[in-house]
Amino acid sequence: MNCLVIGGTGFVGQTLVAELLKAGHSVAIMHRRAKHNLGRKVRNIMADRNDSQAVRAALAGTKFELVFDNVYDGDRGTTAGHVEATVRAVGDNIKRYIFMSSVAAYGDGLNHHEGDALAPDDAPELYVRNKAMSERALFRLHQRIGLPVVTLRPPYIYGAGNPYYREAFFWDRLRAGRSIIIPGDGRRLMQFVYIKDLVKAAMRAIDEPAAVGHAFNIANSRPISQTEAVDAFAKACRKQPKFVRIPREYILRAGGHPMGPKLYFGMYFDVPPITLVTAKAQRILKFKPTDFVAGLKETHRWYVRNHGFPKPDFAFEDSLLANAPVLAPAKA
Repeated sequence: MNCLVIGGTGFVGQTLVAELLKAGHSVAIMHRRAKHNLGRKVRNIMADRNDSQAVRAALAGTKFELVFDNVYDGDRGTTAGHVEATVRAVGDNIKRYIFMSSVAAYGDGLNHHEGDALAPDDAPELYVRNKAMSERALFRLHQRIGLPVVTLRPPYIYGAGNPYYREAFFWDRLRAGRSIIIPGDGRRLMQFVYIKDLVKAAMRAIDEPAAVGHAFNIANSRPISQTEAVDAFAKACRKQPKFVRIPREYILRAGGHPMGPKLYFGMYFDVPPITLVTAKAQRILKFKPTDFVAGLKETHRWYVRNHGFPKPDFAFEDSLLANAPVLAPAKA
């Protein structure tokens, strides 16, 4: 089929493009650059998806059967209006419109099922409300005009090519023999999905008739604690972790922030948990996640060959380790 991948050069997009080509589909990507490095088989369409007029002009005359909407502008935000304008620009030949949402669309809370309410339109975080409002807009279009939409809600995505300093944050420290700072009791829950598993779910949504008009939680079924996550990172690189528990309040008062620049536990890895129940994806999409440590081992092999993050700066962590009150040893 003729496919459009919006955001085809990103973390999810690159893996998705490769799988679509492998399956014999014709692929175009839409992004803001005049060229890409995905090979000659991939057609390039240049447009800023946040510019609805530019998107309409760029897609005029095209006929796509599959659209994968993966891109979110982290600086400006991508609104429900931008998403709806894209839907209308791609025309009426669509067999699937697969939208990459996020666990963040729920806003907060544990053990979410797909039927749970999403975050309200006035949610304080821009990303949260944009994802939730975009999903609501897409499902309204499904009801009103029959848009064959499927939305996917992943939590933390890991794997080769991850542009966020997450797994690599811990491997840099474990390989250097450094202590890993555990914020608070280390029991905040985290849930992950392997990039390859997420893309397999997206591919499965192409052919599964029962997927149309539905959202799916795509994740490893069991949430794990922060300490368990670090244990898994350590197993993947065959290192023995050394934990130091420091009160979260002290870290934040000292200037630490989950998004940096004074990182202390991987980018955005220390936030209130949102967890998912994945039974629906297992039932309808036949979703079977990769074992977490096995996926991390594959990712670590890529990290060793391709590590592209700047040389780590341990100064902030050193100041915490030297001056902060240390709590009892952390346990998983």
